[in-house]
Amino acid sequence: MKVLITGGAGYIGSTIAACCSDSDITPVILDDYSKGLREFSQPYANYEGDIADVSLLQCIVSEHPDIDAVIHCAAKIVVPESVSVPLDYYENNVAKSITLLRELSRLGVRRFILSSTASMYEAGDDYMVDESGAVAPQSPYSASKWMLERVLRDFAATGAMNSIALRYFNPIGADPSMRSGLQDPQPTHALGKMIEAYRSGGAFTVTGVAWPTRDGSALRDYVHVWDLARAHVAALQKFDEVIAQSEVAGFDVINLGTGTGTTVFELANAFGDATGKPLEVQTAAPRLGDVVGCATLTAKAARLLAWNAELSIADGVKDSLAWAEKLPAVLHRE
Repeated sequence: MKVLITGGAGYIGSTIAACCSDSDITPVILDDYSKGLREFSQPYANYEGDIADVSLLQCIVSEHPDIDAVIHCAAKIVVPESVSVPLDYYENNVAKSITLLRELSRLGVRRFILSSTASMYEAGDDYMVDESGAVAPQSPYSASKWMLERVLRDFAATGAMNSIALRYFNPIGADPSMRSGLQDPQPTHALGKMIEAYRSGGAFTVTGVAWPTRDGSALRDYVHVWDLARAHVAALQKFDEVIAQSEVAGFDVINLGTGTGTTVFELANAFGDATGKPLEVQTAAPRLGDVVGCATLTAKAARLLAWNAELSIADGVKDSLAWAEKLPAVLHRE
């Protein structure tokens, strides 16, 4: 099996590529390197360019006519930035993806896996959701993902392309073999900020402490990036089986998570336990686009993909710290 991974030089895409390779699936990488690292794509056939570059897509498929599926990881993902520049997010995450879909379909590719987001859900009273939960995007980022899912659903109804959207929560960790990890030395997500504070000797800021959760901080479902990669591989391997059982013709949605909600304060405590040194914590108002959050029930992923998260928050902290030590040398080689 051969798979085209858009955004395959990024944090999640590169981890998926490594997991595919370990599973005897051949990855082909397409990335514009606006965020991704060239080193991550070097072990594989790789192409530099935009997902909406029709000539480039034609070149890739002509050189790899045996591509069986696409995993779409090329997206802008920073929530506060999406609030500031929403048109950039709708252009990149929706408009360009439509061009990608149209051309891939014309070239005969019929399987599409979207690396989507669970941030589009409206949290219920217990802050747990499943695939039937109400959708109410609170930022242009999550709205752009929901819009693309609707595009995929409608396109699937024509018979031109079958699609699976994998909605997941907050990735942590790195490839346990340290082939790749978070490439941004100044990340915006909670665990990255904790590592930054830990290494600088400064304080970690919890943004928002008046949410209706058990300790006032936002609730998240932190899932190890390697577990996410395993789920994408399972979706590739079981793609036709999943689609055959889908309630909507040619389209299905599957949530990925640990099934356990963790607050930001609890993550900070776990970080301190993993390092042996309590993390200094300060608080601030929520960022633009922040939401209380939720965690997911995982029965559907277990049933359709035979997948459950296997790695712990402690594993995620440990692998994130190990990767943070390696990252400066990787960036120097870039």
